[in-house]
Amino acid sequence: MDSTNAQLRRILQSCRTIAVVGLSADWNRPSYFAAKYMQTAGYTVVPVNPRYTEVLGQRCYPDLAAIDFPVDMVDVFRRTEDVLPIAEQALAMGARCLWQQLGVANAQADALWQQAGRDSVMNRCVKIEHARLFGGLHWAGVNTQVISAQRPH
Repeated sequence: MDSTNAQLRRILQSCRTIAVVGLSADWNRPSYFAAKYMQTAGYTVVPVNPRYTEVLGQRCYPDLAAIDFPVDMVDVFRRTEDVLPIAEQALAMGARCLWQQLGVANAQADALWQQAGRDSVMNRCVKIEHARLFGGLHWAGVNTQVISAQRPH
């Protein structure tokens, strides 16, 4: 699915609890950086990685099935070929959005979510999209195209 800015904004405004599959406890890993940013932005981050018991001060779950409370979004930091079973688990647990991070684009998982009528985002970073759409990139001099001096056409 090629998500529009309006769709991404709606997803990021409505999905406040994010299970991050493949979240690393190493501060220099992209998953840690993105999850820390989202946590700082007010989201509840639920780490999912069998290697850890805690990440970012939160209990870490070995898999999605072990989570016993509602999750809005499942953000996947795994290889593309690993996504389909994760997508199936995420559907079974009632998540509303499957988000595949930059470099992750499993078309089968995307199609499964589209057929279920749920939101699916592929090959995008949740942190970058949040910062771009809600003004968090302005300090770096990045043109977010959210606020502009040009009149709309």
